[in-house]
Amino acid sequence: MVKKKKSFWQELKDNRVYLLLVAPGTLFLIIFFYIPVLANVVAFQNFEYSDQGFIYSLLHSNWVGFKNFEFFFKSADFWIVLRNTLGYNLAFLFLNFFFAIFFGIVMSQLRNRKLLKVYQTSMLFPYFLSWAVLAFFIYAFLSPDKGMVNHVIQAMGGKPIDFYNTPSIWPGLLIFLGVWKGIGYNSILYFATAMGINPEYYDAAMIDGANKWQQIKNVTLPAILPVATLMLILNIGGIFRSDFGLFYLIPRNSGTLINVSQTFDTYIYRALTTTNDIGMSTAAGLLQSVVGMALIVITNLIVRKKQPEAALF
Repeated sequence: MVKKKKSFWQELKDNRVYLLLVAPGTLFLIIFFYIPVLANVVAFQNFEYSDQGFIYSLLHSNWVGFKNFEFFFKSADFWIVLRNTLGYNLAFLFLNFFFAIFFGIVMSQLRNRKLLKVYQTSMLFPYFLSWAVLAFFIYAFLSPDKGMVNHVIQAMGGKPIDFYNTPSIWPGLLIFLGVWKGIGYNSILYFATAMGINPEYYDAAMIDGANKWQQIKNVTLPAILPVATLMLILNIGGIFRSDFGLFYLIPRNSGTLINVSQTFDTYIYRALTTTNDIGMSTAAGLLQSVVGMALIVITNLIVRKKQPEAALF
């Protein structure tokens, strides 16, 4: 006997409990993500804010097509912003990927539960500190006149360094801080995946004479590879975005460090606060989103051919 297909409204009624559970998250996405997407038309306008409100300004601003994008591409800041954003994110991508897997596997091999909790807590603690708080701690170390680092240098007979006016120091320092802050959080997923591996696989490997490295190579790494691939796809999608707090608050908005700390996110913020150029700022933000989406799609297509089980769609 063929079952009669339920109507759309009957399906809604039967699944009303589940729909109510997802309703708050759905409304949040619609209100704060999907509706604001419509405002991206500002990227194609010479936006002039009116006293009659944002909607009126949106409807009555002159269209300029791709001139905002053209102006952004031709500006001297574009290549600096592009270099910094890609350079830092590529460094974060590979370093976070390597250290997250490394520490996730190391923690999964620990048998002392108390020691494991100490390591997890100490590694996660920096993640919960805001960059605003960390900026003061770092300034306490790097302050030109009262910084602890300069006190040590002077005690050893050296000359103090004006860190906030020395650009060459900051690329390595920003990369170190970005990796240090996120390493604990990034490693949790790999740790959880490694802990979910059936212990019988390790027992079988030991019976075959495998040492610890061979067990990790032939049991642990293949098990976490699908998760690692999925995370790689997601991280590649955000390669044109950056941590605003890291690149704006940590250098303390020093003009000398602009060339080594300016990224797309800080550029957009400065364009809004200093030049009030809403059109070009929106164009830069839209460019970030479009390129990120394209990278996710391309990476996913490559992964689908090589590793179908790890593809997003």
